[in-house]
Amino acid sequence: MSAAPALAPPNADARRRPKGDKRARTRAALLEAARQLIRERGYDGATLQAVAERAGMTSGAIYGNFRNRDDLFIALGQAYWAPVRPKIRPDSTFAEKMRALAEAYVAAIPVREAAAFGRLTGMAHALSHDALRAEVQAVTEASFATGAAWLRSVADEDGLPMPAETLVLLIHAVTEGLLFQRFLTPELVPDEAFYAAFAALAGH
Repeated sequence: MSAAPALAPPNADARRRPKGDKRARTRAALLEAARQLIRERGYDGATLQAVAERAGMTSGAIYGNFRNRDDLFIALGQAYWAPVRPKIRPDSTFAEKMRALAEAYVAAIPVREAAAFGRLTGMAHALSHDALRAEVQAVTEASFATGAAWLRSVADEDGLPMPAETLVLLIHAVTEGLLFQRFLTPELVPDEAFYAAFAALAGH
């Protein structure tokens, strides 16, 4: 992970800001405009032209940041449903590492809940759009591979209760199920349900 850039003094010339800073702000504004439009009109109503207009930009800004509408939708999911990053003690047991992962998911519940509508409607949209579904498949495969590599980095393969590829799939399925049930019926899915699920996945 690279270090955060130093803040410029208040009177610094704005022209000295890195070009990447402006690009990041433009991209963030387009993603937020897309998020708003999807909530108001659904995915079919969130055209690239509408997104650009909502962000107060031209369509050129869209194509300068995203290849097409599917690319925008994938980026939207990655921005608003970002990977959970647990705080892991190097000397902890695998069960303790899984507990830390459960704690990270519980801590992420408010952010996940705010993005839940877009997540669900995006999944439904992808089911009926083959090109987007193929993109989701590729992104998910890469995510699962990263997760499996992380599991191997925090525990010996022999110390895992099952193959890393299987465990990462189960973690994904269990957390997605628990999260959406929590959003729908919060009183039925307390924090303890997450801890119990991860303890079971850890083999305890």
